[in-house]
Amino acid sequence: MSLRWLPNAISLMRIAMIAPILWYIVDEQYGNALILFFVAGFSDGVDGYLAKRFDWHTRIGALLDPIADKLLVGGTFITLVITGLIPMWMGILVVVRDVVIVGGAMLYNFLVKPVEGEPTRISKLNTALQLLFIIFVLSRSGFAWPDEIAITIIGASVVVTIVISGIDYVWSWARRARNGGEQSGESS
Repeated sequence: MSLRWLPNAISLMRIAMIAPILWYIVDEQYGNALILFFVAGFSDGVDGYLAKRFDWHTRIGALLDPIADKLLVGGTFITLVITGLIPMWMGILVVVRDVVIVGGAMLYNFLVKPVEGEPTRISKLNTALQLLFIIFVLSRSGFAWPDEIAITIIGASVVVTIVISGIDYVWSWARRARNGGEQSGESS
């Protein structure tokens, strides 16, 4: 029996965990939100590892994984803004970057050619920092740890990587589109 479906099931599980995480934040049950968020974040690494390690890549998985990530992170940032745990401008910055990336990928997919590719290193770093920032904010809200300075430093790192990765995506997708869908260095 093949387990090719397992990474997709993990992504679907992550999507199903979003509503309870957001509810726990709104209900100020930060410990529960933190536990579920940690499990959801960890599951992102597990499904990626399984897909790569055992070559269980599927087209649906290539769509489900980033959708699950965007919904989890975006929904959590929006909820943290609504509950007053983070400033509105930061939530807007996170959501706008994701909208630009998803919108750009959709345009590229329909106007140039189907989207293929991995997230850039700076984008992976940004996602990791966003997850760490959320964990720190929830931990601080529920357990008064870590110190505010740690959240400020991670938050500043999130902002810097949002800007750099957003510019990188726009620049690289525009360059590919001008080249008819070919990456630099690829032969036609």
